[in-house]
Amino acid sequence: MTIPVTKRRENTRARLMDAAAQVFAEVGLEGASVEAICERAGFTRGAFYSNFESKDELFLQLASSVAEQRLASVRGRIDEFVASGVLRGDADPIELVQKVMDSGLDDRLGVLMMSEIRIRALRDDAFGKAYLAQDRAMLASIEGIIQGIVDSGLFALRIDVPAAAQMLMVQWEGCMARAAVSGWDGEKLHRAGAEALGQLVELIIAPAAP
Repeated sequence: MTIPVTKRRENTRARLMDAAAQVFAEVGLEGASVEAICERAGFTRGAFYSNFESKDELFLQLASSVAEQRLASVRGRIDEFVASGVLRGDADPIELVQKVMDSGLDDRLGVLMMSEIRIRALRDDAFGKAYLAQDRAMLASIEGIIQGIVDSGLFALRIDVPAAAQMLMVQWEGCMARAAVSGWDGEKLHRAGAEALGQLVELIIAPAAP
């Protein structure tokens, strides 16, 4: 009986998170009440609290899931490009990053969610600690992607991998937030973020050895 129960629980959590994303997109973090999320998902408050301790926990996990989907897409595209020979040391960084980042994922939702979550983290110490732990885990994932590229021998960096990961994350988040505030969406949003990352990548990649 353990496996069916586990699968049912995972399905319940997934439906609640999907509902939370929909409600968040409509009314924001503060307006997305537990009741509204439960109603959208078709569950009771009891089902909610048997899976999440609070709305804060749900949204942190949702934000983490959105970010991990983006990183999984990036990893997959990098592996694909390495295998096909598209990812080469002499490739144009901006063009390369645009290809890697062009996953079709809804970045705007993630940008809006993380912006509101950061505001919440600034106002609540306990929530802030949970956010920072999640942020460190995300940074570690980015470091892993960069380290894999460096280990492949395709590129060398002017700076160490942790510093590169931190700079890329800050560049991406800042650019995407400004683009979202400007009302950009869809392809224009993707292009802005990829171009900003490409420009930074161009600066931190070490010159090829003669």
